[in-house]
Amino acid sequence: MERVPMTTQGAETLRKEVKYMKTIKRPQIIEAIATARAHGDLSENAEYHAAKEEQGFNEGRITDLEDKLGRAQVINPSEINSEKVVFGAHVELIDLDSGDVVAYQIVGVDEADIDKGTVSITSPIARSMIGKEVGDVAIVRAPSGEKEYEIQDISYR
Repeated sequence: MERVPMTTQGAETLRKEVKYMKTIKRPQIIEAIATARAHGDLSENAEYHAAKEEQGFNEGRITDLEDKLGRAQVINPSEINSEKVVFGAHVELIDLDSGDVVAYQIVGVDEADIDKGTVSITSPIARSMIGKEVGDVAIVRAPSGEKEYEIQDISYR
C-alpha cells in the first residue's frame, strides 16, 4: 500500500470534509431523492436522476477521501528540525531572473493550492527544492522552460 504524505492540517481538512459529506450532505441528498420519488414516474423524473447522480458523486468522494486518509503518512512540520528542504518546509525563494521573492510550503497532493502558497510534493518546483539548503539554487524544469530560484529561508512551523 502506497503511503500518501500529508500535513496534520491537510489531514484535518480531509477529515472535516468527510464528516460534512456524511453528516450533512448525505442526508440532504437522501431527502432530495425521497422528495423526487414522491413526484411519481421515476423514468422521466429529472430531479430524481439528478439527485441519484449527486448521491453517486458524494459516495465516491467519501470513499476516495477515506482511502487517502487510511493511507496517509501524517507529518507535523513543526516537529521537523532540518537545515534542508523536506516535506512540510516553508521555503522563501528569489527568482533569479526577475528578483521577485516567492514563498511556498511543500505539502501533499490533496493540499496543494498555489493561491494559498502551497505546492505539491510532486510538483516540479517542490522536487527541485528537496534536499537543498539556504543559498542553494533550485532549477525548475517546467513546460515554460527553466527557472532558477535561490533559497533564502527554510522554516518548519
